[in-house]
Amino acid sequence: MYDLRPETEEDWWEVEALYDLCFAPGREALSSYRLRDGVEPVRGLSLVARDGDGILAGAIRFWPVLIGRDTALLLGPVAVHPTRQGEGLGGWLIRESLDLAARQGWERVLLVGDAPYYARFGFDRLDGVEMPPPTNPDRVLGLELTPGAWRNVAGKVTRCA
Repeated sequence: MYDLRPETEEDWWEVEALYDLCFAPGREALSSYRLRDGVEPVRGLSLVARDGDGILAGAIRFWPVLIGRDTALLLGPVAVHPTRQGEGLGGWLIRESLDLAARQGWERVLLVGDAPYYARFGFDRLDGVEMPPPTNPDRVLGLELTPGAWRNVAGKVTRCA
């Protein structure tokens, strides 16, 4: 059983350590990190999951981005501690946070990831949405939280200032 709650400032360093553990050392060199530079994650949507002893088991963050004049949520990173992988915690973090985003009125979510994994949550490849290079366009995926939310949304993804 896990306690799922919004990430706080007190969680930040522990979450960063989890991301360092789960991802390559050069993770911050990825183009998606340029969209996060100087931008705070979306409070209330960036979540942490802790076990009964209060140990961090997983985390997910969301960031506001712009595509032309349209706003979207950039999902990621999502990470589960290696000792907790295979329990469905990553999927739970994604489903719960997407439900929360919809309830908060967000219309669309964007991510860079593996289409076969994220398809189970409703993500599809986005055409016409350009992440900063060198992102593989086949890995640019989107989800509508509101029907038709991606219709006529195209262009370069930029960070919110």
